[in-house]
Amino acid sequence: MQAITVSQPLQSMIDDLVTTHCQDPFALLGRHRVGRTDQVRVFYPDALEVRLTVESAKGERSEKTMRRIDERGIYVTTIPKTSRYSLRIRWADGWQETHDPYSFGLLLGELDLYLFSEGRHHHLDQMMGAIPMTIDGVQGVRFAVWAPNAKRVSVIGDFNIWDSRRHPMRLRHEAGIWELFIPGLRAGERYKYEVMSQDGTVLPAKADPYARASEHPPATASIVASSGSHSWQDKVWMQERARHQTPENPLSIYELHAPSWRHPQSGRGVMDWDELAATLIPYVTELGFTHIELLPVTEYPFSGSWGYQPLGLYAPTSRHGNPEQFARFVDQCHQAGLGVIMDWVPAHFPADQHGLASFDGTHLYEHADPREGYHQDWHTLIYNFGRNEVRGFLTGSALYWLEHFHIDGLRVDAVASMLYRDYSREEGEWYPNIHGGRENLEAIGFLHHLSETIRHLHPETLLIAEESTAWPGVTKPVSEGGLGFDYKWNMGWMHDTLRYMERDPLWRGHHGSDITFGMIYAYSERFILPLSHDEVVHGKGSLLAKMPGDDWQKHANLRAYYALMWAYPGRKLLFMGCELAQPQEWSYEGEIAWFRLDDAFGRGMHDTVRALNGLYRREPALHQRDDTPSGFRWLIADDRENCVFAWLRQAPDRAPVLVVCNMTPVPRHDYRIGVPSDGSWHEILNTDAAIFGGSNMGNGGLCHAQHVPSHGEAHSLVLTLPPLSTLYFSPHPASPQGSSS
Repeated sequence: MQAITVSQPLQSMIDDLVTTHCQDPFALLGRHRVGRTDQVRVFYPDALEVRLTVESAKGERSEKTMRRIDERGIYVTTIPKTSRYSLRIRWADGWQETHDPYSFGLLLGELDLYLFSEGRHHHLDQMMGAIPMTIDGVQGVRFAVWAPNAKRVSVIGDFNIWDSRRHPMRLRHEAGIWELFIPGLRAGERYKYEVMSQDGTVLPAKADPYARASEHPPATASIVASSGSHSWQDKVWMQERARHQTPENPLSIYELHAPSWRHPQSGRGVMDWDELAATLIPYVTELGFTHIELLPVTEYPFSGSWGYQPLGLYAPTSRHGNPEQFARFVDQCHQAGLGVIMDWVPAHFPADQHGLASFDGTHLYEHADPREGYHQDWHTLIYNFGRNEVRGFLTGSALYWLEHFHIDGLRVDAVASMLYRDYSREEGEWYPNIHGGRENLEAIGFLHHLSETIRHLHPETLLIAEESTAWPGVTKPVSEGGLGFDYKWNMGWMHDTLRYMERDPLWRGHHGSDITFGMIYAYSERFILPLSHDEVVHGKGSLLAKMPGDDWQKHANLRAYYALMWAYPGRKLLFMGCELAQPQEWSYEGEIAWFRLDDAFGRGMHDTVRALNGLYRREPALHQRDDTPSGFRWLIADDRENCVFAWLRQAPDRAPVLVVCNMTPVPRHDYRIGVPSDGSWHEILNTDAAIFGGSNMGNGGLCHAQHVPSHGEAHSLVLTLPPLSTLYFSPHPASPQGSSS
């Protein structure tokens, strides 16, 4: 065997490698030209023997035993420069055949690196993280992670006994990305990154920010996800989705927290996605909702955050199964005609040591200054939206869910906290932007980039903002000075109307503006009316508990309120359990009040919601013109004495719907209301119907208009208004959704 000299520079590199300080492992390991032959160096501590299988240019194979030149596990041999090689390693428990990770060239293309640095790479799930692939006929996993200020990054996992010496990565300096291809690995492997900062500090092992699967919390390792795609069966839905999701179509959303919707009959843990598909989909479709909205399912370490403190923005939470199961769940929703919206959280992230915080020893994803980088309300960190790579990381996540999982829309959480530099901060706890203002220009720029990218690539999907202030133009296009969202949650409407409904009916007459004020700004944005999870937690009680009066009155109030909401301009969102008039506030550790289906009031509320969704979808007047004044006309907005409200919903060439609310427990007899046409008007909804749990007072399903002008109309109806009720009337026959006998 040819003698191999260990020079001082070579020995220095070996020392750096075995003491985990190697910054350029490819300078030491792999194949290197030495004179007229090539020298192969590998590092396998604890190996008993390492052999090289050499294949010549003619295909002839031979085997060479490698010489150990350092007792700590460095092996070397020479091979002809035109040959290829693989490895055979003898461990204490047997032989392993593999390839050398350091025999592969550069892995990421220059265009990928350029677009990443610009924050404009639209398929980061295919570039970053752990991607199973075949390179030069060798199967394995390519790892790529962004850590530009690290001194050294290593892939660690079960496959190398979590030893950071064995798989240090190559730095692509132009983008700050570390890369390595490890042959023989497959989907299912657990892994993390060990990062050494520039001062030589080894940081706590980091989960992969781009991981597409993770361990079940509280475990924190990333998992190599399969690169195969789900065999989708939702072609019809995807072809029709653009039509389903136009502003002229009904949008009724059932919001849910998947872990606490229903517990499995086995009593173990939470339902997996297959169990949810089998039970949730038929339940929600029978209720008549058009979409479900999932509280965040991006992987999150703390269950008590309900998913709103995520760390795995590319990984469906493992609480309900693997990514394939989640794709199957979405697919089955689509096959049932049910859209899927998911909450998505770019506003903040938790400071868990295995996560994004100080990822490479510097404030890489977050701001260094706590006046910009720390959320005092949630004790979380704030993304540095002005950094290209961070903007690309977030946008790439959004696109991944839309493309890989066919998600129909994203509801962006806590937008207000992103827009204002002084959000929830006192004097001295923030500093202004470059113009001296309180607007967060970098966050605004990110939202512009996000909305325009989605509009360009996936215009048929929805982008929804939870924005609790009066920021102008949330749903206007970026080209018109807006933020570019499709819809905004109408938090003002929710607060006003809930405040009204919580009052004793004796005093409601003095507060009618809580019902009417929303129409002043109803067309300033495209709105969703939300009765969300935020209204039934943190000591606020359930919606039912907010209602005044005895048990009968509480339920009557809530039925009337739901019917008011379904007839008010704006799309609808209801949190799980509210359809059952859940008595207690929601707990993420429990499940919704399923026993209410066996109670007359609970079943009545369930059937009320089903009836409202049915009418909302069937009656164009209730949804076609939510965004224009021509779709709504007040008839009665000032009857303080009786607390009666009435309005018309209208659509072009369609029958109008008359909506009448009596917000007192006193029946109103012979109450005259103007209508635009004569003839018969059918009572198509009565929330006081016996089938809903009411007193069954009303108009017998039919009224006849009189030629008596009233409320600016040439005709009028004389009605009986049941106590604490909402009634719908239409001049054309429809399947009545509850009427008095």
